[in-house]
Amino acid sequence: MDSIWLGGAEWLAVLRIGLGVWWLESWRHKDKKAWFQRGSGIAWAAEIAEKHRWTPVRTGFEAVVAPHPRLMAYVVAYAELSLGLGLILGLLTPVALLGGLLLNAIYFVLMVHDWAEQGQNSMMALISVVGFFGMAWQTWSIDAWLGWF
Repeated sequence: MDSIWLGGAEWLAVLRIGLGVWWLESWRHKDKKAWFQRGSGIAWAAEIAEKHRWTPVRTGFEAVVAPHPRLMAYVVAYAELSLGLGLILGLLTPVALLGGLLLNAIYFVLMVHDWAEQGQNSMMALISVVGFFGMAWQTWSIDAWLGWF
């Protein structure tokens, strides 16, 4: 039975758009000057990775992120922007949902010790899974308008 105002597909679209706003806000609130020029976000992550209790996180960070801090700062920031816009507009939505799930998994593993942060990552990951399997791109999306997916 559909609700009075919206049907199931519309509620999934609301969830998708809300997740997109969440990613867009993650991008918006970054101090871009500090993030890109001084690498503040990557330096902060390096401090966490250095003390991480899981060896694969420490070695993976050292191998992939540490050698390219400026590039990784751009990758992270513009991944969040792309996810936000893709989900809000419903453009390449399945890709955005899976990309967001991957980014949340990376954040979750890196921040495994910080349970306050894990609530946000867990909920964003859950919304990504529900949106993907619920095919949240079927309503109010460029994907639906173009007949994609």
